[in-house]
Amino acid sequence: MTALPTTATAPSAFPAQAPAAAPDVLLRCRELVRPALGEAVGRLHPWVAEMAAYSFGWCEVGGAPAAAPGGKGVRQALAVLGAEAAGADGRAGIPAAVAVELVHAFSLLHDDIMDGDATRRRRPAVWKAYGTGPAVLAGDALFALAVETLAAAPGGPEALRLLSAALADLVRGQADDLLFTTRPWGGPQRVTPEEYRRMAEGKTGALLGCAVALGAALGGAPEPVVTALDRAGRRLGIAFQLIDDVLGIWGDPAVTGKPVHGDLRERKKTFPVLAALGSPAARRLPALLDSPGRAAQAAALIEEAGGRTATLAEARAHMDAARALLAKTPLAAGPADELHGLLDHLTSRNL
Repeated sequence: MTALPTTATAPSAFPAQAPAAAPDVLLRCRELVRPALGEAVGRLHPWVAEMAAYSFGWCEVGGAPAAAPGGKGVRQALAVLGAEAAGADGRAGIPAAVAVELVHAFSLLHDDIMDGDATRRRRPAVWKAYGTGPAVLAGDALFALAVETLAAAPGGPEALRLLSAALADLVRGQADDLLFTTRPWGGPQRVTPEEYRRMAEGKTGALLGCAVALGAALGGAPEPVVTALDRAGRRLGIAFQLIDDVLGIWGDPAVTGKPVHGDLRERKKTFPVLAALGSPAARRLPALLDSPGRAAQAAALIEEAGGRTATLAEARAHMDAARALLAKTPLAAGPADELHGLLDHLTSRNL
């Protein structure tokens, strides 16, 4: 790969609103990837393919076409931009985009079952619409399809190595997230902020880092560039999870598609809670958290104790680290600018 100009450092503060170009990037990449993603899903057993299509918002139960809001296609965009940042045509990143989107869908199907979440994107989750067993089967099929997609791509063995490493980290992160709910709010067995960061990097950051790294690898980037992009994506993932934590407590259900204070009622050890528990002002917080009917009072106390402010500051720190990694990595200038814009867009959503 020929030498490419290094990008300039982006501003460190979250913008008041997302840059206008970011949604265009998501739309462009989704449209580029959609035919290949649809073709891949079409290779599945018809019933399993219907569940997959339902999870993507393409159809209703029974297969009738739907205009339900699907995902934003963040991982698809990162894979395409990774290839373009490596100096290749964005089409080189399509197999990576399809694979990571399939893995993401697989993880959401299983995650909803593990968490008991009955809705996803403001309609019944797959397990509620089709049953738990069928949803597990659909998730397994999507995972297998992702592996098949990458194995058939140029550079398949290296791509599969990157995906396997990300999946191992994702499973570790998900395991930690589930185990956190069994641990006490305080004392020597409490969840620490450092444990949270490791969990968030695995559960959310691993696949975001894998997406952009896979795209770059398929685009011909050298190993140091692939590694740097993976690290930047992981930092983005931690920031993304932190913002999700804020939205999980204070977000508008009409926008997030999740019930208000849902994370508190599920006793999740999210970062705002962990940060607030370290404040003397939050002595009453454990008792409130153990009473699901007092979630609104708990949310108010978490904010009063500085949990929301500390979480946003933590997210900014990880975003700054992601930007710094991008700034010192030799990337094609245009796609690198789009990566910066996408990062800003993702961490300024609905705050």
